[in-house]
Amino acid sequence: MGIILHPSDVIFHWPVTVYYEDTDAGGVVYHSNYLKYFERARTEMLRSIGVSQHSLLEENVAFVIRHIDIDFLQGARLDEQLNVVTTISNLKKASITFCQEIVNLDGKILCKALVKVACIDNVKMRPKAMPQSIVLEFTESDC
Repeated sequence: MGIILHPSDVIFHWPVTVYYEDTDAGGVVYHSNYLKYFERARTEMLRSIGVSQHSLLEENVAFVIRHIDIDFLQGARLDEQLNVVTTISNLKKASITFCQEIVNLDGKILCKALVKVACIDNVKMRPKAMPQSIVLEFTESDC
């Protein structure tokens, strides 16, 4: 069993602006771009606690997506200012489950996802225990 964190224990906010390149012909964000927004927010969350994915790769440690549940509630539009809200719902020895929401300036949730990320040995391509320094940062951080 992993460490269960209350979603309000670790909350990270990452601002996003919708650019023309993110949209379809109707000016609505193309569905795969929400995944990019979520990915960027998780990366920036790691950076905010001092974790460099480049340094991890040098140690043969990588984070890979294991599973995603995503719910597209309403489309975001060109030039819209958004906020990606990221929390950790479950932290295990070799995985982290993130709850993520994309919210507009009115506070309306446009898209939400539950993202399970596995920690692996990047050479052997096998699960690997997460570095203890990361576990400590997530359990003791207030992002």
